[in-house]
Amino acid sequence: MIDDTQMRLLALCALRIEAKSVDWSLLARCALNGQLDSLCEGFIPEDSAAARKALPLLRQALAESPLSQHFGRVEEELELAATVGAGLVTVLDADYPENLRNVADLPPFLFYRGALDHEADARSVAVVGTRQVSDIGLSRAKRASRELGEAGYCITSGLARGVDTAAHETALHFGRRTIAVVGTGITRCYPKENHDLAEEIAERGVILSQFWPSRSPGRDTFPRRNHVTSAASLGTLVIEASGTSGAKMQARVAAEQGRHVLLLRSLVDSQPWARKMVDAGKANTAGTIEQMLEILATPVRSYEAPPQMQLLFDAG
Repeated sequence: MIDDTQMRLLALCALRIEAKSVDWSLLARCALNGQLDSLCEGFIPEDSAAARKALPLLRQALAESPLSQHFGRVEEELELAATVGAGLVTVLDADYPENLRNVADLPPFLFYRGALDHEADARSVAVVGTRQVSDIGLSRAKRASRELGEAGYCITSGLARGVDTAAHETALHFGRRTIAVVGTGITRCYPKENHDLAEEIAERGVILSQFWPSRSPGRDTFPRRNHVTSAASLGTLVIEASGTSGAKMQARVAAEQGRHVLLLRSLVDSQPWARKMVDAGKANTAGTIEQMLEILATPVRSYEAPPQMQLLFDAG
């Protein structure tokens, strides 16, 4: 069961006008700042471009249908999550992952299978890379995951083929905690061949999804997944990735979020995009576990919220 406050937040996420929804990260930020009542009344206290763009959509959606009309959709999704034993955590809850609270693009809610561990999950490192990983890349992914796990870090990845799978499997093999951030609803597994791996992660770690449980994989879901994978971690370690890889995008996002970006020396030597990030001071070259641990020991940058604007309750 969820309380009325959680229900209202989820119902706001369910609002849609012409296949468009209000920016979920904006909803999350406002709710986290105690401004849920304002949102429900059609006001957005945040003074930002995202808020100005979202305001007409929010007001039109609330004018066309009361928020309560969307409770049914939320209840359907909660019932679907229950069929796989999934739980729910929102930005309003104490169990919401601490690292996610410190970025601008945080999800308003997460469905999860397994157990959240507030302390352990705050020491997460994302190990990511290409699906078409080379043999030497696979070996490097396994070694990095093992050594980071031995140093007390939780291994986070995206349950994809290649580097992600190697990172999760290595963590589990050595009895370390691992988090899988998936690009689908919590009721689905993609790719299908990782079903057994996902079940083991759910038993010994946790699977996280920022989507409605009914959500199928799509072109937009995996890039959005990368934002949460990096934000939930103190840093992202990229093993192998081409210039068109999702792991490259995650490295860029991680830098924007103020997270550490660690690129293997072999990657920096072989990929122009990696060298460019290092030269621009947006990433660090990491050739040894000692270098990785030194970088990760440095505090990450905290998100600075945009200013609030005065609410004009007589505004149209």
